[in-house]
Amino acid sequence: MYKTLIAGLALGTAAFVGSAHAQSNQQVHVAGSSTVLPYAQIVAENFGETFPDFQTPVVESGGSSAGLKQFCAGVGPDTIDIANASRSIRESEIKACADAGVTEISEVKFGYDGIVFASSASGPDFKMTPALVFQAMAAKVPQDGKVVENPNKSWNQVDSSLPDQQITAFIPASNHGTREVFEEKVLMQGCEDSGAMKAFMDSGMDEDAAEEACTSVRNDGSVSEISGDYTETLARIEANKQAIGVFGLAFYEQNQDKLKVATINDIVPSAETIASGEYPVSRPLFFYVKRAHLGVIPGLSEYVQFFLSEQMTGEGSPTVDYGLVALPANERDEQISNFENGVVLGSKS
Repeated sequence: MYKTLIAGLALGTAAFVGSAHAQSNQQVHVAGSSTVLPYAQIVAENFGETFPDFQTPVVESGGSSAGLKQFCAGVGPDTIDIANASRSIRESEIKACADAGVTEISEVKFGYDGIVFASSASGPDFKMTPALVFQAMAAKVPQDGKVVENPNKSWNQVDSSLPDQQITAFIPASNHGTREVFEEKVLMQGCEDSGAMKAFMDSGMDEDAAEEACTSVRNDGSVSEISGDYTETLARIEANKQAIGVFGLAFYEQNQDKLKVATINDIVPSAETIASGEYPVSRPLFFYVKRAHLGVIPGLSEYVQFFLSEQMTGEGSPTVDYGLVALPANERDEQISNFENGVVLGSKS
């Protein structure tokens, strides 16, 4: 199926270019998630080589939230065509898009990734659980029946099995989709597992306040938020060998000479443990397509279909070699069908 699709795209290139270039000389412009960035760059480079009649797409980073903000700025030559995201689009973002005239959006899921905790390759091993991460990084924790500012200074104060070194953590800032997954699948889960959620509510907090307490990180210098990409987090860890950081699986795998990964619930993060569902901190990866630009921006539809082809994101593809966890074939078929049949997010707006 996929070989037929790519052959069909190549045969149809000349006819499409003739009409599309008459309307616009722009190339496909993509921005958003730093996690999705390397995959989109790989696809864009291969697209430029496979379809020389189209310009190679421009792919930029900035974080999921920033990319979706650009995407939702409106329709036209000064707006991006695709937003990469390591989380699903929010209802508020769909509304912002609609308010700016972006009313037809295709959501495309193209694979999975895991969020990992990694420290200096020369440092000690970390065996983490969501509860331990929460107890180390949360702003407030229950202690002796009271809710107090987090008193833990070193990891072995949290649990004697952890290294005897100062708690210094670098986590993604709120502009990254990774942060939302970190909050939901690590902090919230750890808050519940440790009994802190119940303790917060027993102290008089309502459910919303308790959930906010669960996901609030300490601001005493132990935890720092990184708004840049993973290379900035890596640089911080190289400068402070006792620090630990949050990364996407693929970035860690590309830097195993510099980083040592922590286990979560005794599970080592890998493509295999993510695909099987064993590793608890994983997420789907997306990009969002502005359908109003289809047929106007040369190569936009072709880029999307090429991205979803087996040769780009299937088993044995260059993105999977880089670290992407591929969709099962039936899921990829569904994504292709949804895009080709014009399925949009209108029902959520």
